[in-house]
Amino acid sequence: MKAGPSQEDIRRHNLGTLLRYVHVRGPASRATLAESLGLNRSTIMALTADLTAAGLVREELPRSPGRRAGRPSLVVRPESTLVYVLAFDVGVDRIAVARVGLGGVVLDRRESPHEGRGPVEPSELVGVLAGMARSLVRKAGRDAVCVGAALAFPGIVRRGDDVIRFGPNLRVGDVTLGDMLSRRLALGIPVAVANDANLGAIAEHERGAGVGCDDMVYLHGDVGIGGGIIVGGRLLGGQDGYGGEIGHMGVNPGGRTCSCGARGCLESEVGERTLLTLAGRADLTGITSREAVRTIVDAADRGDVVARDALHQVGTWLGRGVANLVNIFNPGLVVFGGTLRDLYLGSAAQVRSVLATEGLAAPRERVRLRTAQLGDDATLVGAAEFAFADVLEDPLHVLARLRDPEEEPVTS
Repeated sequence: MKAGPSQEDIRRHNLGTLLRYVHVRGPASRATLAESLGLNRSTIMALTADLTAAGLVREELPRSPGRRAGRPSLVVRPESTLVYVLAFDVGVDRIAVARVGLGGVVLDRRESPHEGRGPVEPSELVGVLAGMARSLVRKAGRDAVCVGAALAFPGIVRRGDDVIRFGPNLRVGDVTLGDMLSRRLALGIPVAVANDANLGAIAEHERGAGVGCDDMVYLHGDVGIGGGIIVGGRLLGGQDGYGGEIGHMGVNPGGRTCSCGARGCLESEVGERTLLTLAGRADLTGITSREAVRTIVDAADRGDVVARDALHQVGTWLGRGVANLVNIFNPGLVVFGGTLRDLYLGSAAQVRSVLATEGLAAPRERVRLRTAQLGDDATLVGAAEFAFADVLEDPLHVLARLRDPEEEPVTS
């Protein structure tokens, strides 16, 4: 007969659950935590005491005491300035790095244009990322500790060893950027790597338009098209972590050639290059992908017929892709992020029209179509959430190991 979880296992789980609650939902009173987590107040008090001693949270009197008689319940707040992660976002035309505190607070950030529409030398990219990150770490307090790091990348990333198998728009493959960056940073922590759209899905589910929706699809545009699928509150990764390559779903047999070698993929029919070509702006240079798409949408709003026709045509294929996803996954929500945020706003009527005709009546009747609430930062926020995963799973042991590899956490 298999033994059940030990008291230490239960305690570790409860510590992680409590820390995750205040990390995602924000400061909460002991009374709220007890009710929400289904634990008694003495247990909550013991857990918060351990997390406070470790420097992960602090307790204080409520800033706006209510009218209840008696002693107010202490509020538990995450220690945002003392515990942080490094989040990296490598786009086709920009690089962003942020120092994000516990609770999801962006403490500092750096951003730089990045012309990556061609072969990228991994060592040069890592050098730029490391330099930006070091400047952020130097600004952290002496007592602050970095508990994780993660990088969002526009390509296919293998789960398990974080090898980037294929990055068509940056033309890299079979590289370990995470290992290279970890060695360059020398902070004693690994740098996890994941597909940018998958991380965008996590971010919008945890902190954006998808809060409260456990079945959603996130569509992300950045020259190419990617996606992340949340099923039952969890990211659908697939056997090797390659799930969510929505951009390479066929929508137009015999259509344009895609960077993957196939024809008529959603990416080749909806991507930025196609939109610019159809709108007669293929020579538009010197601006980011997001700015280029916004230029077309603004032109259409001002009455540019060619821009309107381009959005109508692209909207048709985007609508077909959305209809396929709705038919297969029955999501409660479809979120458009990156360049697709503006593209959807400019072609919403066409997308909805195609969904109404090609989507099955039952799964489409309750689906909501929304733009990313986190805007251009969805993938960066997702990288931060990914980086926090270990400390939220086992707070005391992870923190003790990082502060002193030979020290074990003191428990009450």
